[in-house]
Amino acid sequence: MKQLAASFFVALLICACDAPYRAARSQTALPEAPNILWLVAEDLSPIIPAFGDYTVATPNLDRLAEEGVRYTRVFSTSGVCAPSRSSLATGMYQNRIGAQHMRTTNVSGFGADGLIPYEAVPPPFVKMHSQYFREAGYYTSNNAKEDYQFRKAVTAWDDSSQTAHWRNRKLDQPFFSVFNFNITHESQIWVQAKNPLRVPNDLEVPIPPYLPDTEVAQRDVRQVYSNIVAMDEQVGLILDELERDGLLESTVIFWFSDHGGPLPRQKRLLYDSGLQVPMIIRYPDKWRAGERDDQLISFVDFKSTALSLAGIEPPDYVDGRAFAGEFQSSEPRQYIHAAADRFDRQYDTIRAVRDERFKYLRNYYPERGYYLPLVYREQMPIMQELLRLRDQNALTKVQSQWFRENKPREELFDTLTDPHELNNLAFDPSYNQKLLELRSELESWLSGFEDKGMMSELDFISEIWPGMEQPVTISPIARSQYGRVVLSSLTPGANIGYQILGPGESSFRTWQVYTEPLKLPAGMRLIAIAHRIGFKPSSMIELGYSAL
Repeated sequence: MKQLAASFFVALLICACDAPYRAARSQTALPEAPNILWLVAEDLSPIIPAFGDYTVATPNLDRLAEEGVRYTRVFSTSGVCAPSRSSLATGMYQNRIGAQHMRTTNVSGFGADGLIPYEAVPPPFVKMHSQYFREAGYYTSNNAKEDYQFRKAVTAWDDSSQTAHWRNRKLDQPFFSVFNFNITHESQIWVQAKNPLRVPNDLEVPIPPYLPDTEVAQRDVRQVYSNIVAMDEQVGLILDELERDGLLESTVIFWFSDHGGPLPRQKRLLYDSGLQVPMIIRYPDKWRAGERDDQLISFVDFKSTALSLAGIEPPDYVDGRAFAGEFQSSEPRQYIHAAADRFDRQYDTIRAVRDERFKYLRNYYPERGYYLPLVYREQMPIMQELLRLRDQNALTKVQSQWFRENKPREELFDTLTDPHELNNLAFDPSYNQKLLELRSELESWLSGFEDKGMMSELDFISEIWPGMEQPVTISPIARSQYGRVVLSSLTPGANIGYQILGPGESSFRTWQVYTEPLKLPAGMRLIAIAHRIGFKPSSMIELGYSAL
């Protein structure tokens, strides 16, 4: 079992094991307004065959990899879902827009700390990725996890629900659709334990050196791989639907996960085991089929890239860059950045920067240990096993590292020779130049915006929600101009949605995105709503044709 430990995150070494390859940056001729499909697994490191781990078979992902491009250096901005998803949706770092704490909208049980549920309030010019697609004429659907640290804008999706699907769009309308796969989520390690494994009960599984190699640990790691098998089958069902609909060669397919692995010392941390994700993109007509691309990619790049592939110019306020498509950046990324803050009711503040090989971590509370007790995580048998062995002083030196009572102010790791990030090089004089480089890069990154994680969370809430009350978007104002209805809201950054209804017709679920003055036919009526992200939506207004 132990001889397999180094392969658990074999993707961390893939760039070293293969001959260096830098994919050609030439462009493919994409269909006009191609469909964009995101298939998003949860809590998964690159531990599938396409990235060098052959513990279980994933035929559907293998097919995607054979017909697409494997991206080997892709990183979340956080080791946990909600902050990461806020970056995916906005193209901005979560600690820039106040979405850094896990989580903001549900702080149940934290009342003693004075916290209240709240929504992050991005700058007024920020719109979700899906809204840009809607404004360009795309149908947008999300099935079904949101978790952006704020309520989705009322204009964000045509449909965000358990039944959301591109098949609900108008005939031949291009789509941006997202499907989320919960089966690989951390919770499914204990939830699925009541069901038979999808892998042999004695499957030999790799155990990373920071986890105990015991029967309990092996059982949980087998469950991780069992859940991967189930996820692969679910991905296959979506791909089958796409192919049956004749849409395979008009769709750019992204498959990736929302952050790194689900096990202890993976999720919630800024080691590569918590940040690095597998990603495969299948382009129409199998462009670059079977290639590997090792450019550095951050989650803040995804929004710009998806828009770029659709021929939509990305907004200039984002923190990311397009790595493909019409508006692809001409400059390769040199660094990725990440942040860790509150997890449930436990606070820590860690910032990270990584280049193609080295990782730098700055711990703002070195007097605190790395391990933070989290009731949610301690439902996991392998976590219980770690704590039991810790209390018996039965952990190895490597396994004990996570339970240190304090941590160094700075850490530096060579992820090529030390993929599990166990040997801190920050005090090794021979790495001083790299330490200075990455320390300077971290300072440069943080100097570019006000890091919201550096202030008390209660102070921050009172800043964005004066009096600890959520601000409310001002209702739209309607006026007539040249026979058309012009809508506006006095709330900066408010998105306006509308519906045009016939006599006796009730309001329906989908708000159309207001982008230009509207023609209101005789006998019809218009209802409208305004919503700035992080604010409460406004009250609706209703306007009949006779009011014009």
